[in-house]
Amino acid sequence: QVRISESGGTLVQPGGSLRLSCEASGSFLYISAMGWYRQVPGKQREMVAYMNGGSADYADSAQGRFTISRDVDKDTVYLQMNNLKPEDTGVYVCTASVRPLYSDFEEDYWGQGTQVTVSS
Repeated sequence: QVRISESGGTLVQPGGSLRLSCEASGSFLYISAMGWYRQVPGKQREMVAYMNGGSADYADSAQGRFTISRDVDKDTVYLQMNNLKPEDTGVYVCTASVRPLYSDFEEDYWGQGTQVTVSS
């Protein structure tokens, strides 16, 4: 079993900062990639930031304001969000590409998400 757990979402004022955390736990050999997506009602889930190995990709809207980082020893990924805007509001969902102990292949796992609301 592999579990993805996010934390850190809250209400923040425009211009503020927030750091989200996501930890993978359970029985697996390794994690090859981790990332963050944003879910807004009525819209498709969109990639915000993604890290595969040492390479990071960002949505255009996140470039220059958000930073993704990983702590490999803790199986954790972080998303530092600065200069937040109301349009950043949404449920931030973490994903990880994991090689479970019981499988010969990598599988993608998703968390339940953490709510980020940017409002004055």
